Amino acid sequence: MASTAFGTFEAPAGWQAVDLISDLHLQAAEPGTFEAWRDHMQGTTADAVLLLGDVFEVWVGDDAVAQDPFLQTCAQVLRDASRRMTVGFMPGNRDFLVGGAFLGSCGVQLLQDPTVLVWGTQRVVLSHGDALCLGDEAYQRFRVVARTPDWQAEFLAKPLTERLAMAQAMRAQSEAHNQSMVSFADADAAMTRDWLQAANSQHLIHGHTHRPADHPVEGLPGAIRQVLSDWHVNATQQRAQVLRLHADCRRERLPA
Repeated sequence: MASTAFGTFEAPAGWQAVDLISDLHLQAAEPGTFEAWRDHMQGTTADAVLLLGDVFEVWVGDDAVAQDPFLQTCAQVLRDASRRMTVGFMPGNRDFLVGGAFLGSCGVQLLQDPTVLVWGTQRVVLSHGDALCLGDEAYQRFRVVARTPDWQAEFLAKPLTERLAMAQAMRAQSEAHNQSMVSFADADAAMTRDWLQAANSQHLIHGHTHRPADHPVEGLPGAIRQVLSDWHVNATQQRAQVLRLHADCRRERLPA
């Protein structure tokens, strides 16, 4: 297995709490989810909120913000939050094209995937999680291509209307692919173990699979893999959860 390069995020000693969120899939069609996220960003007492991917349902380039009032509203939430606390963003499989220009305008720090959160005695590996799901071979082939500078440059050079149409087609294809799978791919056990050993960590946190739970790590006694919740707040679902880490090493799942 190829070696993995880890980013590092060092938390100041005075921090007391960090909130971790992923898989919001923000879109104008789900106002309840947006409102729950906005309210949490405005009201949390944490020192930082780290957004671990798929914050947006789709992202076809930073230039789309100027023509999309919903994205402009999301940007304002990020801008306001970053004025009073640290906000980090890690790309997911839906929003890996979020660029530095957009994040910089919002005061948000870009996080590499994976990143090691170093906080006192804690070393926590953070990831969106899609890179770990090796069983989804079709997606992994696409991921290798889509994360290259050449593919991204070629895609972003297309007219915005064409990019939006392509994104809609890819979403439909992804939904059809997911429905055809007998079971959804989960984090690969060997890769999980390799990441933790390489990062000298006993704690991995990721999203992507939409199956929030805590799992022991095979072959690493005492190690834990925590999966973040996806968010859906509408007439039929009330699913919105934050994983809060504390300076004293406590971990708790909180409703947003």
